[in-house]
Amino acid sequence: MSRRKVAIVTGGAGFIGSHMVDRLVERDFEIRVIDNLVGGREANLAHHATNPDVSLEKLDIRALRPDSPIFADAERVFHFAGIGDIVPSIEQPVEYMAVNVMGTVQVLECARAARVHKFVYAASSSCYGLAATPTREDHPIRPEYPYALSKYQGEQAAFHWHRVYGLPVNSIRIFNAYGTRSRTSGAYGAVFGVFLRQKLAGKPFTVVGDGTQRRDFVYASDLARAFFAAADTDLAGETWNVGCNAPQSVNRLVELLQGDVVYVPKRPGEPDVTWAETAKIERQLGWKPEVSFEEGVRRIVQEIDYWREAPLWEPASIAKATETWFKYLGRSEGDGRQ
Repeated sequence: MSRRKVAIVTGGAGFIGSHMVDRLVERDFEIRVIDNLVGGREANLAHHATNPDVSLEKLDIRALRPDSPIFADAERVFHFAGIGDIVPSIEQPVEYMAVNVMGTVQVLECARAARVHKFVYAASSSCYGLAATPTREDHPIRPEYPYALSKYQGEQAAFHWHRVYGLPVNSIRIFNAYGTRSRTSGAYGAVFGVFLRQKLAGKPFTVVGDGTQRRDFVYASDLARAFFAAADTDLAGETWNVGCNAPQSVNRLVELLQGDVVYVPKRPGEPDVTWAETAKIERQLGWKPEVSFEEGVRRIVQEIDYWREAPLWEPASIAKATETWFKYLGRSEGDGRQ
């Protein structure tokens, strides 16, 4: 009887990471999750609690050492661990660099020592900044805030380990991920978490600007499929955009969620449209999204109680939470950028 293949999922108790664990369970892997449970939740893995092939190491990635036994016999590493959100990154840039760059380096060193067959990095489309659309992988890089910079530098570190040490690395630049199990606590940010809590409270949706801005929403299980394909290929040193190549407006989301609306000021440094050109991953890996926007929203609404303990954001608290955003990112509004 052959032994199961071993996969490491950093941040595997988090939003996308827990969907990655689901995918790997379906493919009969032994999965070792590394998560410090700051953003992740053990509840996200509760449906695997009786599965002996899923284990959780409650550990900060910065504490990892190259000889860590967690990586023994590991074949694949999926690196999702890190910290997100725009405003906290502006306020705490050193922490973002420490976790998202140097934390990534620690994971890379463990993967190198274990001689893993494939390392897949969860990158962010925020590296493109205010990008031309649809956005291809060769688009110029211009991060607008420290979170975006830290994720891009983590990606560059991963490719440096590929070039210098021969570690087989691929990277997926995630556009607007959504789905069940997304984070319910922390800073003001992701539209789904904000709107779902407002819907539960019977409050109006706080729409930024006029709601015509569009986002390339991609469902978490589709992302997990893309990451699996990126690890399953013989290709290495590749970067792929992952979105649905079909941006949806915030107004369309409001229409699907059904509720009243109140408008809050448009923020600097945010694109009017995010739009992933996905031809490369479709051609090279045969990946395409399977979950439509309408179906994804329906799945989330079915589990809306998950967001009951999330912060309830209203115009006044949003204005307070985004003061730093306007203070620093507003400076770029006057430098001639479009």
